[in-house]
Amino acid sequence: MSRRHSAEKREVIPDAKYGDTVLAKFMNSIMYDGKKSAAEQIVYGAFDIVEAKAKADPLGVFKQALENVAPAIEVRSRRVGGATYQVPVEVRTERRQALAIRWIITAARGRNDKTMVDRLSAELLDASNNRGAAVKKREDTHRMAEANRAFSHYRW
Repeated sequence: MSRRHSAEKREVIPDAKYGDTVLAKFMNSIMYDGKKSAAEQIVYGAFDIVEAKAKADPLGVFKQALENVAPAIEVRSRRVGGATYQVPVEVRTERRQALAIRWIITAARGRNDKTMVDRLSAELLDASNNRGAAVKKREDTHRMAEANRAFSHYRW
């Protein structure tokens, strides 16, 4: 990590269909080997299924899913006098979003549905209804932070 200056944030171009930058970040995270059109087909296909099943705006369902998965606090390792403590800290908004995106994609990839479109649509629907593996991950993170609240005075 450079000590001179922090890296400047790259601007993400909004996606073509909905004009949303968060959705574009989500697509970029799904993408493998620079195959953006494949990632777009997966996300838009999942959105079509979500729209059919939930009878609601798929972008609204997506935003709700991200909101339900995003963690408020997490634990960070901190060495104090030879011992390592798990110190609970609040999560910055950019990191909250990045973690939520990553957890939803990981949970979708871990599902047992046939195609990635089916997996992603099911995970988005589950996350928007406060169920599923991604929401469980958030709850585990909060539980870990709650359990280590005694070390919060080591916060830096």
